[in-house]
Amino acid sequence: MAEQTLPREGILVAQHHFHHGFVFIVRVIRHADNTQVARTDLVYVDAGLAAVHEVTRLEIHAGLAEILETLREYLGTADASKKPYKLGVLLPNWRGYFKKEVLRGIEDAGTLLRDYSIEVIVQTCETDLPDEAVERIDELVAQHVDGIALCAKDHSSIAEKVNVLHAQGIPVVTFNSDLSGCERLCFVGQDLIRGGRVAGELMAKYLSPDDILLIAIGNPEFNAHRLRLQGFCERIYERGFTGRNLEIIETYNDYSLTYQKVRDALERHPDIRGIYMANHSVSGCAEALRDIGRRCKVHVISHDLTDATKRLLKTGEIDFAIAQNIYQQGYRPLILLREYLQKHICPEMETAPIEILCSENIGG
Repeated sequence: MAEQTLPREGILVAQHHFHHGFVFIVRVIRHADNTQVARTDLVYVDAGLAAVHEVTRLEIHAGLAEILETLREYLGTADASKKPYKLGVLLPNWRGYFKKEVLRGIEDAGTLLRDYSIEVIVQTCETDLPDEAVERIDELVAQHVDGIALCAKDHSSIAEKVNVLHAQGIPVVTFNSDLSGCERLCFVGQDLIRGGRVAGELMAKYLSPDDILLIAIGNPEFNAHRLRLQGFCERIYERGFTGRNLEIIETYNDYSLTYQKVRDALERHPDIRGIYMANHSVSGCAEALRDIGRRCKVHVISHDLTDATKRLLKTGEIDFAIAQNIYQQGYRPLILLREYLQKHICPEMETAPIEILCSENIGG
């Protein structure tokens, strides 16, 4: 169905506007044999009624009270009107762009979920110690959360905690960095190995296998950082590079540590021709290159489109950035948990598209 107006057939008995352009309409239709049924239309309305797309249509042979109850169940609001839910979020101790974007997604999801009687509770780790992550999860459980979205180290104690939650009927969705060996419901994020392989292919186009290459990762105990590294190395090895010309440093997403370790590596190996930044502190790398007189003389490939990355792409200090939608990684896990708990929809893994950005396609 693609019309310029909402459905008008029959007598309108109920109409409800939901978020994001969805409208639910109930009309009583009299058939030729004088029988009456309720016609329900769930439609999606484009901006300004430019088009109306039918999502589903049901005919319900029942009284109005039963009809409206059926509609509430169909839309997943019946339980919400009877029982409030709580969803917990556990964030790592990362700051800057990641925290800003993921909190924006969580905030928007929380605003939407209030209509379904769902409260969102956020806990943020102060350290990257697995014991603290487990304690924060226990704090969320003590607040009687019905589901948890988390980004944490890929550590056995955290995976075991997720398995305990699964046994207790508390679903867990991981985002940004996955956990291995646990009964999490699903993962929301980028295909991390593929993202690393894309970075490796880009770097291989600039360098020869004899060139020295520096790789900076954040924390290898996070699945995201480790898998990016794995994908990157897989691809450059396929392109003829060997381990003897690679140097790997761990910077723990810290600006000062990134600056110092990159600068030290450049001083030890003045002929470094490429740097793969698989962490969040690319501006520390750029500053080290400037201070040592190698600005725009070393090819740099990074991840995530922060404001700093945009500036560095425009000045040519970074060649490419591989973007992922951090906002959606905050937003989608909560929506998936709501659908699982209230509508019994079992989610599938959600992987974000891999977007390669340079100075010519970053926009404003």
